[in-house]
Order: sequence, then structure tokens, then C-alpha cells
Amino acid sequence: MTLQRRHIFFGLFVAVLVLVADQATKSLVLSWSRQWVDPLHTVAPGLDFVALWNSGISYGLFPQGETGRWVLVAIKVAAALLFTVWLTRARGRLEAFSLGLLIGGAIGNAVDRVVYGAVFDFVSLHAFGYRWYVFNLADVAVVVGVGLLLYDAFLGRASKLPPSVPPMAAKSEAERERS
Repeated sequence: MTLQRRHIFFGLFVAVLVLVADQATKSLVLSWSRQWVDPLHTVAPGLDFVALWNSGISYGLFPQGETGRWVLVAIKVAAALLFTVWLTRARGRLEAFSLGLLIGGAIGNAVDRVVYGAVFDFVSLHAFGYRWYVFNLADVAVVVGVGLLLYDAFLGRASKLPPSVPPMAAKSEAERERS
């Protein structure tokens, strides 16, 4: 099997793992949340679970109606397909891993919109009186995937490539005569 095919299969494997883990955690917390007395359930210092349905685009912004729901599903599916095409051209394992995270995260939240009409978010982090947005595992996968792609583009693969023209390269006498 070629290295390129290995990257594709690896990325798709990561996508499936993210999708399964995302849907499993959502199912578990959703069923568990029905037993909570309060809407907010403390899990650990700085970490609460809360059952929250996000019908908006991101962070609950711009809530969508029924038409918007299907537009968002279409956008997530299109994004997953475009990331899959990119995955077929992945040049490294980190790039394939990152794209797998993006594909799995996009599909995970798309499944929620299709099945429930909104995305189920449940993780709430807080410290020093500040609360961050409520999110889920698919959201984490997308953020980490984007971060790793940026790392790979600017600090990873790019920093390991030799420069295209050696700096201050001495020209031979024959090269100087041709100039």
C-alpha cells in the first residue's frame, strides 16, 4: 500500500473514531441529563455538564428555523466532502490526522441537526468567575483539527523543507559567464 493511501485510510479512521466518540458521548450525557435535578451538573472543579440544544450557527448565534437547519446540514456535509478531497492529497500523517478530526467533527454535528434539529452541546468550562461557551466533542475535534493544520502549514512541514534557493550560494565561474 502506498504512503498516500495509508494517509487516506488513517484520516478516515480518525474521522470515524471522532464521529463514534462524539455521538456516544452525546447519547450518554443526554440520557444521563434526564436524571439531573438541576440543569447544571458539576463534574469536576471548573467543569460542568449542561444539556443545551444549539440551533444556531456557532455558539448559539443566529438561531435557524427549519430551512436554516437543512442549509447548515448541507454546509457541514459539503465541508466534510471537501476535507475528504483534501485528505486524498494529504502529504503527511499530521495533515491526515487533522483532516480526519475536521471530517468527523463536521459529520458529528450534522448528524445532530438531522436527528434532533439542533446540535447537542454539554461541556461547560469555567474559572475565576468566567464561563466559556458550551461545546461538545465534535467542536473540540474541529478546533484541534484547524489548529494542527495551521501548525503544520506554518511550523511543521514548512520548517522542514529546504529553501528553494540556497542563500548566498557561490556561483561557479561558468554560471557567472552565462549571467
